[in-house]
Amino acid sequence: MTHSSSFKFHPKHLTWLMPLILSGIMSGAISLFNMLMNKGLIEGILGIWLRAWGMSWLVAFPLIMIVLPLVRNFLMKFVAMPDSSEN
Repeated sequence: MTHSSSFKFHPKHLTWLMPLILSGIMSGAISLFNMLMNKGLIEGILGIWLRAWGMSWLVAFPLIMIVLPLVRNFLMKFVAMPDSSEN
């Protein structure tokens, strides 16, 4: 059941919301994986990992915001766009 008064983002915000969430998930997963591979299950790992994740996310989000349009433009050179006259 949906309520008309529930908060929803405008679709234009997907340009920064999606990279924000994806960079958080990826930086968190990778920093945890690397920490476990290098340190193992050590005492205080949660606090150490949260600090490492935060620092990683501070790098990951701006990097994605810069690199994503460049990668998209590069890939568009190799993607066949559907011809609108075929519809």
